[in-house]
Amino acid sequence: MREYEIELGTDDGNMDCFVCHPDEGGPHPAVILYMDAPGIREELRDMARRIATVGYFAMLPNMYYRTGRESHYGFDLSRIRVDDGEQKKMFGVMNSLSNARVVADTGPMLTHIRSTEAASAGAVGCVGYCMSGQYVVSVAAAFPDDFAAIASFYGVGIITERDDSPHLKAERIKGELYLGFASDDPYVPQDLLDRMPGIFKAAGANARIEVYPGTEHGFAFPQRPVYNKLAGERHWQRMLALFDRRLHD
Repeated sequence: MREYEIELGTDDGNMDCFVCHPDEGGPHPAVILYMDAPGIREELRDMARRIATVGYFAMLPNMYYRTGRESHYGFDLSRIRVDDGEQKKMFGVMNSLSNARVVADTGPMLTHIRSTEAASAGAVGCVGYCMSGQYVVSVAAAFPDDFAAIASFYGVGIITERDDSPHLKAERIKGELYLGFASDDPYVPQDLLDRMPGIFKAAGANARIEVYPGTEHGFAFPQRPVYNKLAGERHWQRMLALFDRRLHD
């Protein structure tokens, strides 16, 4: 396994990315992992490594690069649970992002993927958690000829009343979309889950929507109190099966 850090120039500065991929058998299909709200930490790097170990070029961008690496590179979940100030700081950084900003940041990542010998020239996959559910749907619509496999887990902001709501551009998505949700999630209420299949069907999107019974928001992360091992392993199975179907010639 090879792993290293790179910096990619964007319209707003230099975005640092963690990259890992097998050291043999390349080039490998590329997968971009879009982080959750707490940001870059070893738990996310381990998830990128798990993707890479089964034959992918995995890229994990630091989406908070605009705030500066000297500020919070990643937030300590144990502090967030007991410190209102820390939680407010995290939400402030999270809210500095937008669908447009993440789409803009994705362009340089795709350029790098197309230019490096370690990544194959074919279709690209992506996966997002929590806040990044909206972002993977947005980039799939913005780069329909690049993203063939798009996965989101307990993603928020996918359907909103805002003008930039990702679902409004779902008809542009050419790839296969998988949306997995927790059964008990205050950030994605049941009425929204009930409406979602019809919305994506009307858009003509190839989307599968699945609710994981007995789970809460964050169930896929081993270091969260709400981690559910059975559901967590199912999420890996669903994701990797999607990548296997769509990212190999």
